[in-house]
Amino acid sequence: MYAGLVAKNTGTGSRKGAVKERVQALNPVTKRYVKIDTSTGRIVDHKKTAGPYKGVREVTAKKK
Repeated sequence: MYAGLVAKNTGTGSRKGAVKERVQALNPVTKRYVKIDTSTGRIVDHKKTAGPYKGVREVTAKKK
């Protein structure tokens, strides 16, 4: 059913697949999550409600 589609909303409060080329981080000033484009590094959107985005990976520190 979802062959060839990426990050499709299912209508049941969940997501099929992950959002590619996006990460999310918690803004310490506003206490809301922001979505960041990994190819450009620019902030794409910010969340108006509390909690993280569904299907978007969080920024993690690189291990040495």
